[in-house]
Amino acid sequence: MNKSERVQFVLSTLEELYPETPIPLNHSDPYTLLIAVLLSAQCTDERVNQITPLLFAKANNPTDMLKLSVEEIQNIIRPCGLSPMKSKGIYGLSKMIMEQHGGQVPQSFEALEAMPSVGHKTASVVMSQAFGIPAFPVDTHIHRLAYRWRLSSAKNVEQTEKDLKRQISENLWNKAHLQIIFMGREYCPARGHIIQKCPICSVIGCREKSK
Repeated sequence: MNKSERVQFVLSTLEELYPETPIPLNHSDPYTLLIAVLLSAQCTDERVNQITPLLFAKANNPTDMLKLSVEEIQNIIRPCGLSPMKSKGIYGLSKMIMEQHGGQVPQSFEALEAMPSVGHKTASVVMSQAFGIPAFPVDTHIHRLAYRWRLSSAKNVEQTEKDLKRQISENLWNKAHLQIIFMGREYCPARGHIIQKCPICSVIGCREKSK
C-alpha cells in the first residue's frame, strides 16, 4: 500500500470498529470538559473520572471554583498527579474566564491557549469536543500510532498533527482522533502489541522501533 491507501484503510477500519465515539472524559459543559482535560495530563481518563465528581460537587463553574483556595483544589485533585501546577492552573483559568470572557469558556484557540496550564492539545480537545470546531488533538498515543502506521515520521506531536491534518479530511478530524485513541487502547497498545491481533497492523504492517 502507498500512504494514501494506508490512510484510507486506517480510516475505514476505524469507522467499522468505532462508529460511535463517546467522549472519554465525563463532563456536562465546556467548562467541566476544560477542567477534566487539564487534569488528564499524565493521568488516565479513568482516574480523572473518579476525581472530577468530587471537585464538581464543590465547584462546577468558574464562579464557584474561585470560592475555593488553590490549596483546597489541590487536595481534591491530588490523585491525578501534578496537583500543585494543575490546581494553580484551574484557579487561574477560572479567574481569567470570569474577568475576560464573561464567565464563558471562549471558543478560540488563541484565547484558550492564553490560559494557565492550557496548551495546544488541551485547547484542541475543547474546541473539538465541546464546540464541534474541527481540530485534531494529538497526544503521545496518537503520535505513537501515526508513526507505527507509517502515517507520519515526525519527531514531535506538533508535526504529527500537521501530517494527519494534511492526510485526513477536515470533516473527519474530530471523530478520527477519538477513534485512534480507542484503537490504541484496545488493539494497538505501546506494550504487549501483537501485530497478528491488530486489525490495522496485521494488514498494513507497522514500525515498532521508537523514534
